[in-house]
Amino acid sequence: MIIYFDTSSFVKLYVEEEFSNEICDLLTKCDIAATSQIAYAEARAAFARRFREKGYSQVEYQKIVSDFNKDWANYLIVPVTNELIFQAGESAEKYALRGFDSIHLASAMTLKQKSGSEISFSCFDSRLDAAAKQASFRLV
Repeated sequence: MIIYFDTSSFVKLYVEEEFSNEICDLLTKCDIAATSQIAYAEARAAFARRFREKGYSQVEYQKIVSDFNKDWANYLIVPVTNELIFQAGESAEKYALRGFDSIHLASAMTLKQKSGSEISFSCFDSRLDAAAKQASFRLV
């Protein structure tokens, strides 16, 4: 089973939040965990913001970043290409998505097209969830 994780799902793997346990379970059950190349910068920004807001200590922050960097190589990363960006633009218009959300949806669509496999979609944004469902992804 291939699961596409947007950044809101990935962050839950490294920072204790509501539904973190469920996302960890999903990760262990899937054969391939995939995401967009942009998820790296988005996740690092989320970790840094929470650190600045005193959400965890310097030591905890360094461990989160270290674990994320180490794990990044284990994920299937969908590269951001010009073709994908144009598809994201179309998705932004069609589904009324924000920029990075449209890139995540386009990344999942690209993965589905290139792999020929069923792709499940994990995120915690209601608009992106609705768009993924309309684009025929199984939501997890």
